[in-house]
Amino acid sequence: MQHQSIRVVRPDQLDSATAQTPGSQRFAAIHSGAGIESPLWGGLFLVEPGARTGIHHHGEQHTIAYVLSGSSYVRWGERGEFNATLQTGDFLYVPAWLPHQEINPSSDVPFQWIVVRSTSEPIVVNLSDGFWDEVNLNSEHLRAEYEHR
Repeated sequence: MQHQSIRVVRPDQLDSATAQTPGSQRFAAIHSGAGIESPLWGGLFLVEPGARTGIHHHGEQHTIAYVLSGSSYVRWGERGEFNATLQTGDFLYVPAWLPHQEINPSSDVPFQWIVVRSTSEPIVVNLSDGFWDEVNLNSEHLRAEYEHR
């Protein structure tokens, strides 16, 4: 029987050399590049104040995220027609293949998520900026939406 061990990944061991989407930063923690053989991928996701990610999906991967800090506005759907605002402490489930975008409505606080994906290697399929036919959500609308919740 092969000996298994618990692995600890410290903050200074997070790896930014992972699949990325414009407007955000992903840092891999549980991944094969760290010598961890796992059927899952885990890491940290960060979006700076006032930033938004590009529209993207994660192929066959299902994603579970926990909002570690900050607030985020998420759009999804074939036309970006659905949305939700997440706060610290919320969980989020993103089904495979679902186009989505994360937006930070704050002008001064970044948001961070802890992310777990259903396969060992991250999949990020970045879509064109016009994917949702240029649905216009300006920052004033987002700030007003954020303040009213």
